[in-house]
Amino acid sequence: MQKEAEWENEPEDGDNGESRYERMAFTVDKGQESIRIDKFLINRMEGGTRSKLQQGIEKGFVLVNDQPVKSNYKIRPGDRIIMYTDTAPELTEVIPEQLPLDIRYEDNDIIILNKPAGMVVHPGSGNYTGTIVNGISWYLQQQQPNLSESELPRFGLVHRIDKNTTGLLVLAKNETASMRLSGQFAEHTVQRRYIALVWGDFTDDSGTIAAHVGRHQRHRKMMDAFPEGEYGKEAITHYRVLERLGYVSIVECRLETGRTHQIRVHMKYIGHPLFNDETYGGDRIVKGTVFTKYRQFVDNCFALCPRHALHAKTLGFIHPTSGRPMLFDSEIPADMQSVIEKWRRYVGAKGMDAE
Repeated sequence: MQKEAEWENEPEDGDNGESRYERMAFTVDKGQESIRIDKFLINRMEGGTRSKLQQGIEKGFVLVNDQPVKSNYKIRPGDRIIMYTDTAPELTEVIPEQLPLDIRYEDNDIIILNKPAGMVVHPGSGNYTGTIVNGISWYLQQQQPNLSESELPRFGLVHRIDKNTTGLLVLAKNETASMRLSGQFAEHTVQRRYIALVWGDFTDDSGTIAAHVGRHQRHRKMMDAFPEGEYGKEAITHYRVLERLGYVSIVECRLETGRTHQIRVHMKYIGHPLFNDETYGGDRIVKGTVFTKYRQFVDNCFALCPRHALHAKTLGFIHPTSGRPMLFDSEIPADMQSVIEKWRRYVGAKGMDAE
């Protein structure tokens, strides 16, 4: 069972592997080019930095074919890689639960899900039940009654979306599919298009935001943009304005990279926070008038869509077994659509032009 790397939590004074905990284990795909192991692994980790990863490698916490390696080791197809830390992982038992799952496609290798708002993808601190993983575990056990909990494919999570973001997820049903899909995400070849309702109007019809995304320096539960690239990881978002609604706009965002909260952070960075995004300043009036009726209108919109207005609409990739291009599309959810319609009526009644 693959586990997530959490090198950011690793103590500075490790004990050189005498008390190690496995975080990730996999076999390098046959088609993988030969590159440095630190470069290869950093693209497959969340919440880590290259310096921390290199420290872990030097401490012997990365084994290739059961042997420790150096950071400049060049991986080869078929290499078996195991990553450790000396920090005990949080013990999270995956309990299969019968949950409503909107499955849009399934075959022997993958499942495509349309995730609703408010549903967490995987168990973790404060969310041990009711997650996608809990529901998928139950679903797979119905297909294979003899499947034990230890065999449930946690490695099937090759990407995630936030709790209050809706839209499409792909899950792998076996390790081969997981590795090949993970490789596509790491190489930025997966097509991901999101629809967002954001504050303000745009000068240009389209643009690209390039600013590293990393943990906020003071508020550790938030992410932040670092335009000079001195911190965080490279992040690139391409956007296109679909509709201008006076004080808000509907935009399509295409992810070239996939960092935590990337769209939310990048939109805030350029002055257009997502509508009703309480973490990044969109849950207040950012653009508009001071009149009481307008404030009441915005509050009514917040009540209709009590979350940040972001939907993962399109997902495209190469099928991990057949090699065929796969492309999936999903409808904008009702809460977002109702707010968009409300803004359209407001603009029409006011006769507002795009600012």
